Amino acid sequence: MTIETAIVQLSAQLGDRLVTTQADRSLHGQNETYYPNTPPDAVAYPETTQEVSEILRICHAADCPVTPYGAASSLEGQHLAIAGGISLDMNRMNKVLAVNAEDLNAVVQPGITRIALNEELRATGLFFPVDPGANASMGGMAGTRASGTTAVRYGTMRENVLALEAVMADGTVIRTGTKARKSSTGYDLTHLLIGSEGTLGIITELTLRLQGIPEATAAATCRFETVEDAVNCVILTIQSGLPMARIELLDHMMVRGFNAYADAGLPEMPHLFLEFHGSEAGVAEQMATFAEIADDFGAAGWRTATRAEDRSALWKMRHSAHYASAALGKGKSLWPTDVCVPISQLAEAVVQAQEDAVKLGLTSTIVGHVGDGNFHAGVSVNPNDPDEMARAEKFTKALADTALRLGGTVSGEHGIGVGKQGLMLKEHGPAVAYMRAIKQALDPKGILNPGKMLPPLHTDKAAE
Repeated sequence: MTIETAIVQLSAQLGDRLVTTQADRSLHGQNETYYPNTPPDAVAYPETTQEVSEILRICHAADCPVTPYGAASSLEGQHLAIAGGISLDMNRMNKVLAVNAEDLNAVVQPGITRIALNEELRATGLFFPVDPGANASMGGMAGTRASGTTAVRYGTMRENVLALEAVMADGTVIRTGTKARKSSTGYDLTHLLIGSEGTLGIITELTLRLQGIPEATAAATCRFETVEDAVNCVILTIQSGLPMARIELLDHMMVRGFNAYADAGLPEMPHLFLEFHGSEAGVAEQMATFAEIADDFGAAGWRTATRAEDRSALWKMRHSAHYASAALGKGKSLWPTDVCVPISQLAEAVVQAQEDAVKLGLTSTIVGHVGDGNFHAGVSVNPNDPDEMARAEKFTKALADTALRLGGTVSGEHGIGVGKQGLMLKEHGPAVAYMRAIKQALDPKGILNPGKMLPPLHTDKAAE
């Protein structure tokens, strides 16, 4: 059987919710970075778990690739159907199915975005804390094990998903985890699927851990003479046990990008963007303690924001970092990358990344959730300039090598997708063979998001 056979059968099953127009296919082949447009052969729009099951049953029989698609905000091409086949657009499965306020959890479909979810939760006094910046879908956030600006306080998707419903490659529907806060039964399939980037199963329902909206919230910014001073301030803050809700680093190039993109009017120096959660007295105490630490590292320009609209404006600017980084490139594409290192090694990693970018003649910004050792670099590139692309690739590999040398990981947030497959063996070594065994066991025909995460076997020797 073939992809064409699957499309015929899916069209009979879904009617006008199986689309093969050039416009729709091209839309689903776009991405936020430098990858070329990669259209699927068709786009399917399921509305129920049963429909997802039937789609996978048909595609499994026809050996037809299936690539899950959410908000398309992933930065390593996870949503691109590079092997063709079906783009499985989950955006119509976007409902909140239940809110269990007493147990601090909610059951949702994968297509709902984080902003839409928190709007629905507002009246309950609860919120979902994971904030990767982009208005990503819950299914995509689980699939890439997303984190973001609040991970330093509330954790990543790994800590905030209690249970899942998923459809496996052959169409079988399974449920993993429960609404209970912990379990000692069986293999942990929930956390196996979280971060699997749609290569092991398609998530169709999530049970999420919620938090109470804090009584008081305050944001602040300050600047430093050097990035080392800013990072060392972060390190001491975390080591002191101060319960920061957000603590974000912007290097001088990132600030320049914000000035170019949003006329931010900030001095082009390293900045920290901060947020504090708690009671009124607790927030005041946290801010005072942080200010004392920051003074020791020469912080200046201390500004606070307690009104909701002022805080929103601050974080809206921070969340536009991807586009502000692109603005520095004056029409170029962006090659974004990220690493995560132990907090004690953060200053060395950030400074090394800055030096590498200058040495290679690249325009690059640095911004990051430095409270947990994670930072991002955004390199401006012209995909039609082989020399610049080669220098950008050299930069990203050097950054990954730095992270591994310092005891970290080649990605704390973006995931692997297409772009970082070549680094998997460097980080995981022989463990990659066991990952391949899991993939073979759960998806023996290799139809689920093929070409992502795990490097092809023939690359093993080259990587060594």
